[in-house]
Amino acid sequence: MFEQYIGIRSMKVKNIVERGAVKKFALAIGDPHPIYLDEETGKQSRYKNNIAPPTFPRVFDYGVIEGLNLPNKGLIHGEQTYHYERPLFVDEEILCYSEIKDYYEKTGNNGKMGFLVLTSNGEDMQGNTIFTSKQVVIITEAVRKVLMV
Repeated sequence: MFEQYIGIRSMKVKNIVERGAVKKFALAIGDPHPIYLDEETGKQSRYKNNIAPPTFPRVFDYGVIEGLNLPNKGLIHGEQTYHYERPLFVDEEILCYSEIKDYYEKTGNNGKMGFLVLTSNGEDMQGNTIFTSKQVVIITEAVRKVLMV
């Protein structure tokens, strides 16, 4: 169903790790660690700056993969992992993009399910990888039927 999208990437989109957004995110996830919130703590840390929580990249814009039209409802978030080369620093600009890595199907009790494997990537402005995130989106039989129409 989505095999033709394997290997396709979105265009890179510039994002900023904004101080206010980092603060709101940290408080929303219940992690008010001073390394995220307090400027003095950031300056005195080994990073010499505040950093963002590990799951903060969830809020970034990764662009659009042309032709991939998934519904806003009915998908299941299967899993997500993050790998960091270094932390995200508050106030830095980064480039983000997504790529379809795989698609496969399995048959279960409720019919056929599709598994779409995507990576989300963040690079500094020089093109060095900061993080990668892998997620699996499960497309249920009910959603598959709607997409096939």
